[in-house]
Amino acid sequence: MKPGSGTLIINIMSEGKAETYEGVYQCTARNERGAAISNNIIVRPSRSPLWTKEKLKPIILPSGQSLILSCRPPIGLPPAIIFWMDNSFQRLPQNERVSQGLNGDLYFSNVLPEDTRDDYICYARFNHTQTIQQKQPISLKVILAKSNRERPPTFLTPEGNASNKEELRGNVLSLECIAEGLPTPLIYWIKEDGILPINRTFYRNFQKTLQIIQVSEADSGNYQCIAKNALGAIHHTISVTVKAAPYWIMAPQNLVLSPGEDGALICRANGNPKPRISWLSNGVPIEIVPDDPSRKINGDTIIFSNVQERSSAVYQCNASNEYGYLLGNAFVNVLAEPPRILTSADTLYQVIANRPALLDCAFFGSPLPTIEWFKGTKGSALREDIYVFHENGTLEIPVAQKDSTGTYTCVARNKLGMAKNEVHLEIKEPTRIIKQPEYAVVQRGSTVSFECKVKHDHTLILTVIWLKDNGELPSDGRFTIDKDHLEVADVSDSDGGTYTCVANTTLDSVSASAVLSVVAPTPTPAPIYDVPNPPFDLELTDQLDKSVQLSWTPGDDNNSPITKFIIEYEDAMHEAGLWHYQAEVPGTQTTAQLKLSPYVNYSFRVMAENSLGRSLPSETSEQYFTKAAEPDKNPMIVEGLGSEPDNLVITWQPLNGFESNGPGLQYKVSWRQKDGDDEWTSVVVANVSKYIVSGTPTFVPYLIKVQALNDVGFAPEPAVVMGHSGEDLPMVAPGNVHVNVVNSTLAEVHWDPVPLKSVRGHLQGYRIYYWKSQSSSKRNRRHIEKKILTFQGSKTHGMLPGLEPFSHYTLHVRVVNGKGEGPASPTRVFHTPEGVPSAPSSLKIINPTLDSLTLEWDPPSHPNGILTEYTLKYQPINSTHELGPLVDLKIPANKTRWTLKNLNFSTRYKFYFYAQTSAGSGSQITEEAVTIMDEGKMVNPRISKLTVAAAETYANISWEYERPEHVNFYVEYGVVGSKEEWRKEIVNGSRSFFGLKGLMPGTAYKVRVGAEGNSGFVSSEDVFETGPAMASRQVDIATQGWFIGLMCAVALLILILLIVCFIRRNKGGKYPVKEKEDAHADPEIQPMKEDDGTFGEYSDAEDHKPLKKGSRTPSDRTVKKEDSDDSLVDYGEGVNGQFNEDGSFIGQYSGKKEKEPAEGNESSEAPSPVNAMNSFV
Repeated sequence: MKPGSGTLIINIMSEGKAETYEGVYQCTARNERGAAISNNIIVRPSRSPLWTKEKLKPIILPSGQSLILSCRPPIGLPPAIIFWMDNSFQRLPQNERVSQGLNGDLYFSNVLPEDTRDDYICYARFNHTQTIQQKQPISLKVILAKSNRERPPTFLTPEGNASNKEELRGNVLSLECIAEGLPTPLIYWIKEDGILPINRTFYRNFQKTLQIIQVSEADSGNYQCIAKNALGAIHHTISVTVKAAPYWIMAPQNLVLSPGEDGALICRANGNPKPRISWLSNGVPIEIVPDDPSRKINGDTIIFSNVQERSSAVYQCNASNEYGYLLGNAFVNVLAEPPRILTSADTLYQVIANRPALLDCAFFGSPLPTIEWFKGTKGSALREDIYVFHENGTLEIPVAQKDSTGTYTCVARNKLGMAKNEVHLEIKEPTRIIKQPEYAVVQRGSTVSFECKVKHDHTLILTVIWLKDNGELPSDGRFTIDKDHLEVADVSDSDGGTYTCVANTTLDSVSASAVLSVVAPTPTPAPIYDVPNPPFDLELTDQLDKSVQLSWTPGDDNNSPITKFIIEYEDAMHEAGLWHYQAEVPGTQTTAQLKLSPYVNYSFRVMAENSLGRSLPSETSEQYFTKAAEPDKNPMIVEGLGSEPDNLVITWQPLNGFESNGPGLQYKVSWRQKDGDDEWTSVVVANVSKYIVSGTPTFVPYLIKVQALNDVGFAPEPAVVMGHSGEDLPMVAPGNVHVNVVNSTLAEVHWDPVPLKSVRGHLQGYRIYYWKSQSSSKRNRRHIEKKILTFQGSKTHGMLPGLEPFSHYTLHVRVVNGKGEGPASPTRVFHTPEGVPSAPSSLKIINPTLDSLTLEWDPPSHPNGILTEYTLKYQPINSTHELGPLVDLKIPANKTRWTLKNLNFSTRYKFYFYAQTSAGSGSQITEEAVTIMDEGKMVNPRISKLTVAAAETYANISWEYERPEHVNFYVEYGVVGSKEEWRKEIVNGSRSFFGLKGLMPGTAYKVRVGAEGNSGFVSSEDVFETGPAMASRQVDIATQGWFIGLMCAVALLILILLIVCFIRRNKGGKYPVKEKEDAHADPEIQPMKEDDGTFGEYSDAEDHKPLKKGSRTPSDRTVKKEDSDDSLVDYGEGVNGQFNEDGSFIGQYSGKKEKEPAEGNESSEAPSPVNAMNSFV
């Protein structure tokens, strides 16, 4: 043992092996009053065992597979630190894919070819013995797989879906999840039903390890790690239980009693599990020590009553559980001592006026003496209304005045006696500077003087010193101090600065400063007006808990007086670098009393302002850290809304750091049902902004309050707000739904409101779903998308606008709350009445003659009812554009074509056309057209006797022209039955014939001839058919007698010819028509529609307008046989028609025999040879 102490020294270097001293040690200190014992001290020697020899086989894996390289270091004391390196002692790189686990193993989520190496070495470092042990190198070879098949994550560690973890209170909780998969999974951590603690949570090892420092019982719960990659995610739940070794709630305290007094020793500790309390007396279990009638043991408390001197002892309290123990010593000393005063007698205290005075009276005695103070020899006891009495006997005079001077007596009494002591107090006048040095501006080479007059208490010794820039004055003969003055001669630029006069006594010190500015001795320049220079020399004085005085020296005002000073502050603790407005004072004031908030690390700066603007900020003042206090406000915007039907989410706007007023900001969240008698339920949470109460009934009003608190205390009682637990979908559908049809486009819906209890949430309104089922005319049975109208609040009716007339509608109604919609009401069907129709879709006027015009139209796209008739109104327009009498004509609803006869020749007519239903007339469409001129008056020319002579690929066209003047002709032709527009060929000169070339064999054509000019006209149409390909041209046998005779003579030959003709027609062929078309290409030709392959239709109402669209040519310029099985039989008289004597075709193209298009104007037939052959154009 070390002499003079209880320290035990073991010298292992010279006195044997360390293992010899391994064991448990305990120190006991003993005297006649009792014995105290120390905690157990365990001594164990460090160990760094060698690695077990093992032979490791090389590892060969295809790329993409997972791998664990085991370390399994030897067990040492203390445990080894594990790391992986190569032969060059370089640490192996680690990342999300490759990392070391807590057990020291090296985990590969998936291996890559670059992982191949022969020197994976695990090292164990034993710090206490300064040794490092090495495992045998591991060889890994990764073979590149032909195809790396991706896979979702699985956990390498821990195994299964759940595991448990225990940790001791105050330790570091480490949770680990390592997963494999391809691509490499990422790890995420959450705490179920809670939030990971801020400032105590850390992520290690690429988020694979979650660490929480200083764990407490509040950190118990279920933690979930989630591994996720592109193919999926898995999770593992770790149930954490925080145990605790015993810790003190109240350790036993020493007890000094006098004989006959009562007392108690209290020993309270907590832990998990709850620690067991046992008592010892002088190191011996109290159960086996001799009984003391003054002592009674009651669990964690020993109660003493009527103690005697033999009751003195040292008691030990032992609080232990399976994780540790606490041992506390406390003596019970039974003494009978009269009072003694330990403060020296006649002590003199000197205090400056208006400052606190503290007079000491240290004492001892048993029983504990009572202390009284008296002033003067015959004064009465001092009272607490003016003085402050401290437990240690000290008397405090908060504000000492001149009349506080005198002698004070301290008296200590107990039942064994009394003691007293006198002390003396003198109050001194404060030292003051009554004439301060003033700011000076001097020229170089001149002399400047600063004055500093000081008044002080004459009983105190005064010393005055001068400082320059807070340092000593230069040791220069130019500086002289004479009584109250400092004089500087022959001033130079280096003399500029701040000069401070410091007056000191033994009790106080004051100072005052002035700035000296040195300028050049040049003529004074014209004044420069500018914003002020920044203030300087900021100083904080009178520093109190919630206020401080700031003073400063103004900068140069630059010839414009300073009007005000603006003071800003920075909170370096909470918002470093951000400056806030604090206060402003007039420009004549250079000090300001500033109000402060608790627990803020203040810095201040000052800016000066004049009529020209604001100066730059001054240098920052010294920092001033105010003491912490309880919060003076509570969170704002407290709300309670449920996110689920069985919870209540309480949110608030947290206090910022400036408002916290102290460390450890937390919130006490309290709630109870508004309509119940339950007590408030409260929980204290960390500095968060949300708390979720689970297991609440659905949509119940709650009273909520959130109170701020910190380590100092609570904020004022918070205001109570009302919230609601979570909403659920409404349970009941609106009833008694009925519809009133207002007109053809508007309906009014009524319903009965649902009971409020069934809404199960905030009623937001009612929602009507309605849709059109089918048209009353049954012409359009397409389903129409549902429409939705929402009516806010508790309305029980609503209007449905924009309905379609003459339609069937279906609707239902749902109630809506914050969660969603309730069930639908029974559907209701209603019908809108007929409305007026829209205008006819189109109106074309064709086939003008001398006295007639033919009108063609399409029905209205929206009939809005059953059409009853069409109304046609027309009137002539003369050459001066005046309108003639209006003719009104009714046309049956089933007509789409109408011819007007007995019109005037060469007259322009204007037509007004509209449809009608029982509801009235619809919108009208208008058009104009002109009848042709009278032939007898030679107003218009006439083309007649159109003749066609056709061969396989060409046709000769001839006609007669009945008018003397010269005109230019053109020939228009097209395939019969095709929707393709007419092709136009210009006739050179005034010839009355033309040859069409490049025609397709075996095809029916229509042709007409027209004249160029503003008053253009055309002949009637003619139809002809070209001969079959590679066969003799067919002609009508009724006009070819020689052919009839030949057939009768050579019947066999005719049979052969028919067979050959049939074969030839089925084969088809290629026909060179491109050259003819290229020679007369129409610039208006447009390609066929891309989407459906159909040809463009003629879009103008007058036939003489140019064509608009054409068709595309197949890339191989061929026509397949199966696309060429159509003939003129489908469109008119076919080959059975007859020819006139001049060879012209008698039969006329009959539009009535044309195939009807399918609904939607899209043909359901296969493409005809006409269309197919036109594709060559």
